This record gives sequence, C-alpha cells and structure tokens, in this order.
Amino acid sequence: MEQSNTPLPVAACAGQAQQAEIVLQNMLTRRSVRRYQSTPVPQHLLDRVIEAGTYAASGKSMQPWIIIQVTDKAVQERLRKVNAEIMGAEPGVDPFYGAPVYLIVLAERQNRNHVYDGTLVMGNMMLAAHALGLASCWINRAREEFDMPEWQEWLRQLGIEGDYEGIGHLAIGYADGEPRPAKPRKPCVYKV
Repeated sequence: MEQSNTPLPVAACAGQAQQAEIVLQNMLTRRSVRRYQSTPVPQHLLDRVIEAGTYAASGKSMQPWIIIQVTDKAVQERLRKVNAEIMGAEPGVDPFYGAPVYLIVLAERQNRNHVYDGTLVMGNMMLAAHALGLASCWINRAREEFDMPEWQEWLRQLGIEGDYEGIGHLAIGYADGEPRPAKPRKPCVYKV
C-alpha cells in the first residue's frame, strides 16, 4: 500500500494540518526496536507515555486496564527469566532486548473488550514513546505469565486485586542504533 500525500481539506487551518501531519508521520515512522542503551529514561517522559496509554479508547469508556512500570532490577530479572521460559528460549536470552524499563498492561478479564482495550493502551504508549524520542517494542507472553500463581501473588503483593489478564509488556528506552526501515506494506485494503 502506498503512502498518501493527499493534503487535508482546505477547510482545515494551517495549524491543524501541520499537527495532523506530525501525528501521521509519527504513526508511519514508529518501529519496534530490539536493542537498547542502558541509559535511564527520565520519569517525566515515562509519565507522559503512561498518560497517553490511559487515554486509549475503550468500550463504553470502561478503562479496564492497569499499567505497571517496572524498573526494579530483581523484578526485571524474574520477568526476563519466565518470559524466556514461556518462549522456549535458551537460558540467558533477554526477551526484553536490554530495555531499562518495562511497562506491563493487564486488563480486567470479566470485561468483554479487555483484550481490545488493552491493545489500544499498548498502541498509544508505543506512539507516545516514539513522539518523545524513545524506542519501544511490544513483548508478548504477558497472558501466560500472569496466569501463573506466582505472578498473581505478585499482583496481590502490589495491592492489585481482581482477575486481570496480561495483555503485553512494552520494552522502552533509548535505541542502541538506528531502527530498520519499514518493510513494504502488504496489500490489505479493499474499497467497495
């Protein structure tokens, strides 16, 4: 699919057109990054990324998600280990690619839109990270992890009650190198 360079309607003011172009370019240039610097990410940037996640659309605005920021090295090590085991990776593999921060999205299982809504949170956070000069990558296997009794207990230790399903982890930090260019888009649009 080719990128469209069609200008916005003339009725849109110049400021709105520029803002729209910035948002669209952010969407088109975001890439998943699989190599991170160890440089810490300032909390004010993480707060902005998380805030963007909380503004994701949700069915009936139920907002069934929670977001957990993990920078504690011991917890990160536990997450890396269990995630690699679920993935079937060799010991020592880092499924989080050396990222200094993990954001975990979980959603209330009884909400019938929880997976969709949690996915939108992840998407918002990936776009926000990119807009702020941060790199990110969605890391799978959160559902399997948080179905385990030890991780359900960890949630309780954090004071989180309820039946939550893991939606995804977001590895976040500063890219170590330039991201790969986008692969060509597959044909996927039908117009009727």
